[in-house]
Amino acid sequence: MSGDTRRVVFVSQRYPPEQGGNASRIRDTAINLTEEGWDVTVLSPVKSYPFGEFERSRAWHTRESDGEITIHRFWTWQPQTADPAFLQRLAYFALFALHALWWLLRNIRQYDVVITSSPPITTELPGIVVSMFGKPWITDIRDLWIDAAVSLGHIEAGGLPERVARRFQGFALRTADRITVTTDATTNTLEETYGSGLSSKTVLIPNGVDTDQFHPGGGDTDTDRPVVVYTGNIGSAQDLHACVRAMAHLSNQDAVLRLVGSGDVEGELKRLADDLSLNSRVKFTGLVPRETVPTILSEATVGIAPLKDTDALKYAMPTKVYEYMACGLPTLVTGGDHIEWFVRESGGGVHVENDPERIAEALDELLGDQAYRDELAARGHDYVVEHYTRDEIARRLSDELVEVVGANDATSTGLSRQHTETAR
Repeated sequence: MSGDTRRVVFVSQRYPPEQGGNASRIRDTAINLTEEGWDVTVLSPVKSYPFGEFERSRAWHTRESDGEITIHRFWTWQPQTADPAFLQRLAYFALFALHALWWLLRNIRQYDVVITSSPPITTELPGIVVSMFGKPWITDIRDLWIDAAVSLGHIEAGGLPERVARRFQGFALRTADRITVTTDATTNTLEETYGSGLSSKTVLIPNGVDTDQFHPGGGDTDTDRPVVVYTGNIGSAQDLHACVRAMAHLSNQDAVLRLVGSGDVEGELKRLADDLSLNSRVKFTGLVPRETVPTILSEATVGIAPLKDTDALKYAMPTKVYEYMACGLPTLVTGGDHIEWFVRESGGGVHVENDPERIAEALDELLGDQAYRDELAARGHDYVVEHYTRDEIARRLSDELVEVVGANDATSTGLSRQHTETAR
């Protein structure tokens, strides 16, 4: 290590005030690592996401502070439409990766270990290169980005973009010193796709929740107007279309679906709500400050986390589920093998098929039974507090970082001694 100070650099495509589960997770993890004694630096693009929500920046490189965290932001292409074309997205990802690589190479003596957060897979490029210079590198796989892109029709199955991406991803996984994943199902899929042997260096570091920030209370629930809340990215992986349609089948005509956030399909959902004459019962808040989310959850009646039912998303576990349960919200989920297992294991929610009528039936049952909601809320809260607090997860990550850096130091010392003995 560098003296007595342990230094880690995160390479992340998003960081607050940008929205999304990954942005908030990186920030929470970084804060908790500083409490574990790490000097934390984050490399991220200029504020860009959700696309079109931020003014374009001309600054090539700026430095900011977030408490004890140092943030370096680099210029990249900033799409200004909600659903940009493939080439615009590629420019957004690739230009940042190149700038992050430039910074890492120029400052290679100033840190001990690098963590790259994927998606997108382009963040792994800087990790690959610095690992060739002897720096330990952990690739943090939050989502199976290529699988999701193919499944959702963003890239053609078997086409050149997929083949190139698969080769790159496979090389990155084999090169990394460690692979961290959020679910065991992710490990299984990686081995099936990219070959056996990866599990020996893969570590489970699940998503979690800051229970100091997300906890029951802090808001007034309007029992005359029950609220079903969704928070986060309004994108194509979420089956929010089914949720909007479910409102037309709901027996409880007073209930409101509140969609908190922004994303690629927000416009489609607004048009759907208008077509179904649901404008008074489906509310779009747009982006809100992160610190207001716990209060929004505390004012809600039920939290909803709908994933599309595809093979590419069976492993997924949205951060919002932990946040709902930490705030004492009974939770309704769809899709995904892992998310179904989680709500059953925790006892904090229910899983239903991706069908508007089934979603409506489950919501009617939840909204009509206060005792049932209270029981689910208590179970879910206790479960995430016991198993999924972000400070505990950060300690586990810190232990992995210490081990990776220590192994690298031992290897470097051994090579140095071998070189000295050979010279003699």
